[in-house]
Amino acid sequence: MTNLTTITAKPAPEETQSCWSCGTMRAVHFCEACGKVQPPAPVDYFTFFGLPRKLNLDVAALEKDFYELSRKLHPDLNARAGSQEQEWSLQQSSLLNDAHRTLKDPIRRTQYLLQLEGVELEEQSKSATEQARSTGQVKKQIVPPDLLEEVFELNMQLDELRMQKKMGEDDPALIEEIGRQKLDLEQKQESLLRELEYRWKMWDGMIQREQNGQPVSEEERKQERDKMVDVLNRRNYIRNLVRDVTEVLEA
Repeated sequence: MTNLTTITAKPAPEETQSCWSCGTMRAVHFCEACGKVQPPAPVDYFTFFGLPRKLNLDVAALEKDFYELSRKLHPDLNARAGSQEQEWSLQQSSLLNDAHRTLKDPIRRTQYLLQLEGVELEEQSKSATEQARSTGQVKKQIVPPDLLEEVFELNMQLDELRMQKKMGEDDPALIEEIGRQKLDLEQKQESLLRELEYRWKMWDGMIQREQNGQPVSEEERKQERDKMVDVLNRRNYIRNLVRDVTEVLEA
């Protein structure tokens, strides 16, 4: 697991190492000498917490750092400060909350890292589904090739069940069969999560080699990104399919 550095030990960016208030060396988010909140630096979420761009994080340490920073950066603690420092406090707190929310969730963390790497993920989120329904547009979804036949059959059954529910009819055998397929999909989803965790390990190993001064080619980096994207898109698709099945069963 990756250990988080102590908050007070995080260095400031080279061009902003001095506190705006007292001029001494400061931490990234606040001054160690006078305690003043510092202007937010334009950094990614990993950098905000002093972390390398790795995917296996020490979540307990992340939580500890989050609550410690929350206490020091909370706008209420800077209510008597000048307007500029209050604004910085609000900005820092907002960035802290966004970074914490993203990094503590392993799937969001993976998606965020891929975005930092310039990867355009397939839009298969619930919000995209709702937007497609409201606008009448077709949502972009790519069915994993090995699920094409299974998904086609399942969608036929879901359409049949929807029609039965509208007519006030009930087919226990059909409901049982759809429920069985839902369980199979949930097992596939868990299996893909384990596969994704393996890909995290491979990515982190590559980053560690870079940190140790061993060159990593752009082709190798791209291959690792592509493998993560494939697993993540497959898992997201199945997750959304399970959600759709649940909605029909519980309607």
